[in-house]
Amino acid sequence: MPQRLLTNARLATLIHGIEAYGLIEDGVLAIDGETIAYSGPATGLPEAFAGFPKEDLGGRLITPGLIDCHTHLVFGGNRAREFEMRLEGATYEEVARAGGGIVSTVKATRDAGEDELLDGALTRADALIAEGVTALEIKSGYGLDRDTELKMLRVARRIGDLRPITVRTTFLGAHAVPADYKDRADAYLEDICLPALEAAHAEGLVDAVDGFCEGIAFSPEQIARVFEKAKGLGLPVKLHAEQLSNLGGTALAASYGALSADHLEYLDEAGVRAMAASGTVAVILPGAFYTLRETQAPPIDLLRLHTVPMALASDCNPGSSPLASLLLTMNMGCTLFRMTPEEALAGVAREAAKALGMTDRGTLETGKRADLAVWNVAHPAELSYRIGFNSLEKRIFGGSE
Repeated sequence: MPQRLLTNARLATLIHGIEAYGLIEDGVLAIDGETIAYSGPATGLPEAFAGFPKEDLGGRLITPGLIDCHTHLVFGGNRAREFEMRLEGATYEEVARAGGGIVSTVKATRDAGEDELLDGALTRADALIAEGVTALEIKSGYGLDRDTELKMLRVARRIGDLRPITVRTTFLGAHAVPADYKDRADAYLEDICLPALEAAHAEGLVDAVDGFCEGIAFSPEQIARVFEKAKGLGLPVKLHAEQLSNLGGTALAASYGALSADHLEYLDEAGVRAMAASGTVAVILPGAFYTLRETQAPPIDLLRLHTVPMALASDCNPGSSPLASLLLTMNMGCTLFRMTPEEALAGVAREAAKALGMTDRGTLETGKRADLAVWNVAHPAELSYRIGFNSLEKRIFGGSE
């Protein structure tokens, strides 16, 4: 197993209680196999690691490997024409009548074979990897039938086999009601969604279960049925909640000990308190806010007040967030929602790891997995400050490049 000693580096450890960013200016990081053996000041390096092969980083910044904790990376087709139509003045109804919206993505995803879906998803995954991403979550939800939901999850698993990246898969059968079950959401859950979840779990394809709690999708009572099934299967839950209205989905998710509640533009203080009590992470998704030209921002100040952890994610999807850049996501979080650069960096590392239930990464600490990103920057704030600029020098995954 490889042994490495990264010297002459700044370390953004993201450990609470040191300095901002958990920053160590004259830092050293020792890697033994896939694990961080030492992370701290050069003056404190234990003698046991002094003989490891040295790499002088010339003062560059090391952060934990970035984590994109909310994506819909696997899908068929694209919705560029729909985007164009909206800009030409078409209404939502006109776009829908022309076959646009999620219906078009469901059709394209159902029609595509696994290899075709994989090719498209790998292109998007590679863009994230090139920005220092070492772990990501991928949801199903564009099949809305048993076979396609399972197909999407198999493709997501294959990405983790074909690329040096950790993939967590999330079953999102409760994403929308398909056209053939229009106005029959309960029947869809009973006939399709819940049996598909059972089948996906039996095949070992599911790490967590998600749903979309919104007037255009599923009610809290319907989501509770999905969560009860997940609970019975021993799977953690998360939820798209309070994006377009406040139905109380976040409080429901918190009552199930959800890993995260995501979007949250219409979240109220009662929902924030519920998250704080349950330890549920708030996943902030500025890409959808930007693309949909929303005006109601998530309650960042309330989340801060109640010390709810805030993650940031791309929400990469073909409709509401065709965004495959976590660096741009960080800038958006700061510019659109007034998050600080420190919150943004923690949001794509430490808090994103919490949102996926991954306790072995997200900070630069002894014993954590050696997933790292090395940057050509003088200060961590540059990662959020720059727009359309990638300062990544190298990416280390499990101790290796």
